[in-house]
Amino acid sequence: MTETITQDYDISTDPARLDPARIHHWLSTDAYWALGRSRAKQDAAIAASLNFGVYERSSGTQVGYARVVTDHVTFAWLCDVYVAPVARGRGLGVRLAEAVRDHLAPAGVGRILLSTGDAHGVYGKVGFRELEEPGKWMTLVNR
Repeated sequence: MTETITQDYDISTDPARLDPARIHHWLSTDAYWALGRSRAKQDAAIAASLNFGVYERSSGTQVGYARVVTDHVTFAWLCDVYVAPVARGRGLGVRLAEAVRDHLAPAGVGRILLSTGDAHGVYGKVGFRELEEPGKWMTLVNR
């Protein structure tokens, strides 16, 4: 899937277009949730996920990324959403989240979750809301 989201940017799920070194650099050095993540872990995560890249139309340079862990039927987890500092302020984060939502909708994926410490407003524009019953959700953290 490749979709033009503005006259200057495209979003694609084509894994051949991803720049894994760039993605690793962004996440391991600038994303609070992935600081210090190894390249091997990042590459493994990319390989096991549905990936979305945002690209400048003129140069093909990747300027954004999102990763989805999903069964493509009932559940998806949106994670590792990142827009490069040079491309921020153009609504690309919202467009990226919309692309994920719209890509999964035809399969009937009933629930897409995410966790964010600072971008509630971005995801709220796409329809994400805080959990209605957070007490029902649990986590197991393996360190």
